[in-house]
Amino acid sequence: MDPNSPAGGPAATRGIVVGYDGSDFAMQALDWAMDEAEFRDSPITVCHAWQSPYGAGDEEARKSLHQAAEHVLWHGAECARQCTSGVRVREDLFEGPASDRLVALSETADLVVVGSRGLSGAARRVMGSVAGHVAAHALCPVIVVRGTGSLPHRRNPGPVVVGVGGGDDHVLAFAYREAALRRLSLIAVHAWRYPAAAWSAGMAPMVMSDVPGREAVEALERAVEPWRARYPDVRTLLQPVEGSVLDVLAGTSPGATMLVVGATRARGVLGRLGTVTRPLIDAVTCPVAVVH
Repeated sequence: MDPNSPAGGPAATRGIVVGYDGSDFAMQALDWAMDEAEFRDSPITVCHAWQSPYGAGDEEARKSLHQAAEHVLWHGAECARQCTSGVRVREDLFEGPASDRLVALSETADLVVVGSRGLSGAARRVMGSVAGHVAAHALCPVIVVRGTGSLPHRRNPGPVVVGVGGGDDHVLAFAYREAALRRLSLIAVHAWRYPAAAWSAGMAPMVMSDVPGREAVEALERAVEPWRARYPDVRTLLQPVEGSVLDVLAGTSPGATMLVVGATRARGVLGRLGTVTRPLIDAVTCPVAVVH
């Protein structure tokens, strides 16, 4: 296998790409990726990246690390083979940064799945170097899966929650497809705020109008109307909520199967990732899909 090839195989059939390093949080990402591959009838590529801390002269140590990396990759791929039915599983071993390889593979992937430890401090900085980088730079949708251990298959799984702002067709398309594949309901959330008012001494109390709230409902109805028609079996709920985007989305995520958000690209990076999406990934416990 050519480690420098962006796809390592036929470009059009990369399917679901998942980063795997043998850890608990990577196992949870693998579980999610296996479900996606079965739902979509898509191949899955298990990717493991490794780096040697030794110099070029210590060839024996490098060889040992390479063999260990091969074993980690084999374990992840074998799990995928044993736990899925009819899914083609590929292996991708890469020497170098995992974030760089996953972004390269995203050029020919339908979806990239990465795990996140979901902790603070040092662990959050690790997330920033892998999951955060992939979410910011990947050329396809990215799902960041939080927590440790395998994903529990709940008897009554929660809905797919999607944040709706403006120009969200690509985000709604992804969210509705996921809801349809998983046979779940969908909650379309829109955050809105009362307009700022100038106050001074002696001013009479102002009665707040509900016009912004009505406008939020109308905006949601317009946004989801074509997708409701395309996916009539997906039960759709509209949820306009007064508050900041971050607070509203974080508040609607508990119990959700997935939270889907959009991100705009600016000069090759996601312009809104630092202000909303990135802290949202840190704040919630359910998987977060970032759709560019």
